[in-house]
Amino acid sequence: MQTWQIGEVRITRIIETEDTAMTAQIMLPEARPDRLLAIDWLRPHFIDARGNLISSIFSLLVESQGKRLVIDTCLGNDKPRAVPDWNERQGRFLEEIAAAGFPRESVDFVVCTHLHPDHVGWNTLLVDGAWVPTFPNARYLFSQADWDWLDQAPVTPLGDYCGDSVRPVMDAGLAQLITPDYSVTGEVRLVSTPGHSPGHLSVEINSAGSRAVITGDLMHHPCQIARPQWSSPFDFDPSKALATRQQFVTDHSDVPVLVIGTHFATPAAGYIVTHGDEQRLQVDVEPES
Repeated sequence: MQTWQIGEVRITRIIETEDTAMTAQIMLPEARPDRLLAIDWLRPHFIDARGNLISSIFSLLVESQGKRLVIDTCLGNDKPRAVPDWNERQGRFLEEIAAAGFPRESVDFVVCTHLHPDHVGWNTLLVDGAWVPTFPNARYLFSQADWDWLDQAPVTPLGDYCGDSVRPVMDAGLAQLITPDYSVTGEVRLVSTPGHSPGHLSVEINSAGSRAVITGDLMHHPCQIARPQWSSPFDFDPSKALATRQQFVTDHSDVPVLVIGTHFATPAAGYIVTHGDEQRLQVDVEPES
């Protein structure tokens, strides 16, 4: 379990998966091992000795001004999915967040940076054959643009994640559809970073003079800091996703903003710095444990 302190805001990382599974290579097909090995700073955290991508799926628990927020809810248990590593999982996510001080009944807000299956899975639980909201006292914050798209989208080969992980929250009346910029607390703001999905959001944290940003999937791996042109086939609008990614790297280079990458492997965060004629992620400040 890792934590960061951003001013008065505390962030705790709960990992569901972290490995070199084939899904990582599918996610960024241009990031071939020979190309990755040429970016020397990716080792040892973000690629293995053979140049394979290391990727992670995790939630972030955020404590801000007396409120408890869960940022992205991973894959979930019992969900029928075409991806073998995602299918019918049986993990200890709820026990782990409870141990971190976040029993599910205590959560005030659930924020989904976008509505894809690896970011919405623990929105619901299977109870007596029905999908019910996991966090019964929370407001689930979804992007209006993402919901407008997903509500009309056909079921994909990945599985009916709308039907088991998003629509039940809507039907229960716990969802709030938001448009950026949206302030969850005085320290936590949801901002527009479109392209990967129609209404993709990132999370900005600004507290007591310290700043951090949680990327969502505007980038999937630190290699895209050095090679923003490497795109994911899962980007809804590839050209817009590229423009968003390039602007993000420009805006966050050489400034004191901790960048927490939603799929970045441990240590998962760092500062974008200029080195020669390109940018890299500097991870010299390790999170607390």
